[in-house]
Amino acid sequence: MDKEGKYIYCIIETNFPCNFGSIGIGGRGDEVTTISCEGLSAVVSNTPMTKYTLSRDNLIAHEKAIEKVMQEFTVLPVRFCSIAESADEIRNLLGKRHSEFKSLLRDMDGKVELGLKAFWKDMKVIYKEIANSPEVSAKKKKGASGLEEQIEAGKLVERLLEKKKEEEGEEILTHLRHSAYNIALGKLLTENMFLNAAFLVDKAREMEFDTLVDELDKKYSAKGGRAQFKYVGPLPPYNFVNVVIKEDE
Repeated sequence: MDKEGKYIYCIIETNFPCNFGSIGIGGRGDEVTTISCEGLSAVVSNTPMTKYTLSRDNLIAHEKAIEKVMQEFTVLPVRFCSIAESADEIRNLLGKRHSEFKSLLRDMDGKVELGLKAFWKDMKVIYKEIANSPEVSAKKKKGASGLEEQIEAGKLVERLLEKKKEEEGEEILTHLRHSAYNIALGKLLTENMFLNAAFLVDKAREMEFDTLVDELDKKYSAKGGRAQFKYVGPLPPYNFVNVVIKEDE
């Protein structure tokens, strides 16, 4: 039988014991509770001392626990699969990094993460615009009969596509930037994705930010449905805080 440890989900500011329900990772029904030290608490559940794979079920369980805690507290998310050997190890961690965690909690207090992804709806339209650009038109005039010239033409289209993503993504960021405390950009995961961003927003400005996103949706719908958006939140500040418990994790 594997040795039991403590799976750590997040750090919060409280000295009072809490129980967030039997929602612990691993599907055993472990209760998610707290271990406290000097006004800080780690939100934990019992777990075997094992390495959890980054599967959909495990990641959902990890995030579900953090989001449950977020309903009552400002949270500092801890990196997935952070496991301590004992409650004493966690108390030592909270004491050793007390000032660091307190400072991060102040920074995150009253803020939420909102995520926005933007996708072009019809790539044929995008590639037609690139084909009609001055750069491609000039290349066509020179001709591209040889293999080397065709490769260069393909690379030019790739560069122009990346440039278009940057320009249209920045147009959206400019519209939203003044209402966000911070912005984190993620990788563009598909050919038609031109923005993948997380915004750290004061809760007091969340409705204002929602309105700005609605304005973008209406603007792009008016352009013949050029783009569509995926807007999620409020979430814990996953993209702005990722507490690492052990450096070798």
